[in-house]
Amino acid sequence: MALQKSLIVVVDDDPGILKLVSLNLQLEGFRVLTAADGKEAVQIVHDEHPALVLLDVMMPVMDGFQACERIREFSEVPIIMLTAKGAIEDVVRGLDTGADDYVVKPFSINELVARVKAVLHRTKFPQEMPQPVFASEDLSIDFAQHQVKIADAEVLLPPTEYRILCLLARNAGRVITHEQLLTEVWGREYRGDTHILQVAVARLRKRLGDDPGNPRFIATRPGIGYTFKKPREDSPNGTVACGATQPAQD
Repeated sequence: MALQKSLIVVVDDDPGILKLVSLNLQLEGFRVLTAADGKEAVQIVHDEHPALVLLDVMMPVMDGFQACERIREFSEVPIIMLTAKGAIEDVVRGLDTGADDYVVKPFSINELVARVKAVLHRTKFPQEMPQPVFASEDLSIDFAQHQVKIADAEVLLPPTEYRILCLLARNAGRVITHEQLLTEVWGREYRGDTHILQVAVARLRKRLGDDPGNPRFIATRPGIGYTFKKPREDSPNGTVACGATQPAQD
């Protein structure tokens, strides 16, 4: 029996863009559903459980920012925002509402397809042998189950944020540079894109209840990167891989 093709939902009020993007994704072997506004997109994502959503920002009925927020109420499906606005505040807003990536219009269709493949690749966790649980204060990471808890309450993390946390935790006490994080979590084509990293780390800290001004877990090294504060000697932990490779050497 043939393997089920990954389903992608493409959302844009421009019929020409819908046709162009859909055709190229289908040529790459994906199944595609389309929507012309955010409200329709939210319903499709709820009913069809796609592998990824390409979500335009400027649309009637419900814009992309609103649709992203609604989708995040019930799904962690990867979302790539398509925006005609290149201003950093619009990019940050899209990421802050829960998007995993962004592409600014006008875009190369080859670049868009590459971004789709990159996001899908990094949101698929490899099968792992059972590993020790990493613990620091009231935070624990069960690598085998891909489960994060704070004070025994599960914290649901999107795949990108989970990979950031794991990469930092298994290198606790070491500074991981911006470029290393971008390369290992997003891919080499994202090197230099510190905005997407800063927003993702801010979202991760918020979910963990970690105050950046007085961090318990993730500390900033200005202009360099981030470090996970080394657990106390009385905290059992295992610094093992969890969905990302060892940091790249620059």
